[in-house]
Amino acid sequence: MLNRVLIRPILKRTRYELFRGRKSNLSHLKIFGCKCFILNNGKDNLGKFDSKSDEGIFVGYSQHGHAYRVYNKRTMLIEESVHVNFDEANQDMQERPETHADDESPIIQLIGTELENKTEETSVLPEIQSTKAEEQSAEQEGVPDKISSDLPKKWRIPRNLSLDNVIGQVQKGVSTRSALNQFCEHMAFVSQTEPKTIADALEDNNWIIAMHEELNQFARNEVWILVPRTSKMNVIGTKWVFKNKLDEHGVIVRNKARLVAKGYNQEEGIDYGETYAPIARLEAVRLLLAYACMNGFKLHQMDVKSAFLNGYIDEEVYVCQPPGFEDHKHPDYVFKLKKALYGLKQAPRQWYERLSNFLLSHGYERGKTDKTLFVKKALNDIILVQVYVDDIIFGSTNQNLCEQFVAAMQGEFEMSMMGELNYFLGLQIKQLNHETFLSQTKYCKELLKKFDMENCKEISTPMATNCYLDSDEKGTSVDQTKYRGLIESLLYLTASRPDIMFSVCLCARFQSNPKESHFTAAKRILKYLQGTTTVGLWYPSEVSLDLVGYSDSDFAGCKIDRKSTSGTCHLLGSSLISWHSKKQACVTLSTAEA
Repeated sequence: MLNRVLIRPILKRTRYELFRGRKSNLSHLKIFGCKCFILNNGKDNLGKFDSKSDEGIFVGYSQHGHAYRVYNKRTMLIEESVHVNFDEANQDMQERPETHADDESPIIQLIGTELENKTEETSVLPEIQSTKAEEQSAEQEGVPDKISSDLPKKWRIPRNLSLDNVIGQVQKGVSTRSALNQFCEHMAFVSQTEPKTIADALEDNNWIIAMHEELNQFARNEVWILVPRTSKMNVIGTKWVFKNKLDEHGVIVRNKARLVAKGYNQEEGIDYGETYAPIARLEAVRLLLAYACMNGFKLHQMDVKSAFLNGYIDEEVYVCQPPGFEDHKHPDYVFKLKKALYGLKQAPRQWYERLSNFLLSHGYERGKTDKTLFVKKALNDIILVQVYVDDIIFGSTNQNLCEQFVAAMQGEFEMSMMGELNYFLGLQIKQLNHETFLSQTKYCKELLKKFDMENCKEISTPMATNCYLDSDEKGTSVDQTKYRGLIESLLYLTASRPDIMFSVCLCARFQSNPKESHFTAAKRILKYLQGTTTVGLWYPSEVSLDLVGYSDSDFAGCKIDRKSTSGTCHLLGSSLISWHSKKQACVTLSTAEA
């Protein structure tokens, strides 16, 4: 409040007091994140001995009235209600860290963070008018000072916090972004760490909520039924996988707890049959982006929540109960699956079959070459749908076709609309009016940081023109794991960087027994990336849809077996959509044959 209320030095009054003639009433303000109890007004048909209130967490104020916004722990929803009782002095709140700008500033509770002596700028709600007497308002004026002076010592931040649990650099403090304004009210329910075991997750309320959300998805989709266990059953184990979801800026936006089956225990012919399922190639995604830019429409993205849970399975599959959430009445029972579960070998195929059958029943045609592309035409308009497992990209020359597609998908599956396509498979996509730009700037910076090359010297070329790598039998060997990890990371970066394609593929030939010369050549690529982190692909809007391809090769370039290396690239108009570099399978005897 002190950051927002301006006090005139001479008059020693706030602007509100000068305008209204009385001091503002702060009795409606409560401690953010404190425990509260929401009155259950009978909408759930309460019984005689049922609880008349639900426990919740205070998260803010309503923008349309004098109600409070609270998170209901029973329904796991954010509700607005005026019938709320607050417990601002409970033990849970006293154990949480608290930060101060100085001794006279108000308390700012940061739930779920462990940052020391850093204060984040918080939004202050508009002042709510009150009709109480001036004397009562004057008594409330001294409340913040009293609270600040009577703080218990155990509310102070301890000095011995482990820096391993802190995300980012402590010296930089907490940074805010304008894009997260709508998300700030939910930041209290996002954990900054990923638990290693189920025991660690059960000690964090945020991950418990994430696991409950996953199990609620199972209940809504009717994935399984609880049955007694027999000796003839081949029961497959289950485990929890915990992952923090990041946006394109690297900010944690969601805690995702996924229950997966231990599919490596499945027996072929008993637990599963065919397992293959098509996915979209990166060339197809780039081709779709170029085509959309040339035809003047933008692509949108939607995500299917727990996609594999929508696929029906034909075999009898039994899995163990989720660790930490066993049925207390029947702890020895097992679940019989009616739908696919993450981790099962047939799960991707079953999901693709259901999605493709649904789209085909609504008039879409499957691509003849790309089986993950679905096309629907209506007069002179067209809508394109590209499927990559549970991520769906779509766009149309007519906005009405997009709205019909979204309505049909949301009617059949539980979807989450993600707006315009801007971040997909590590690709940062900027869709402008007459052009589209693809890059992997975020991934490139993370790659340099991962291999301690973020402060290295910049080099103008990824590889020297006179560099001819061989097996280097007399050279010093290096760590294979580190070298293979570097090559694997660089290969993924070639999704938008054709300029390093040849260099990375050349270094990838020596992963079985890497030497120092090979590792030096790979590190040179990182030095080249240091000065070109923002380089990407630019797709202009053109009328021409001509597909042009180029190919070339060297002659006996490999010093080990004297085989040639071929390189190709394909452009749709002026948009580069495909490229590759590959060593030939046989030895050529002339440059023309190469």
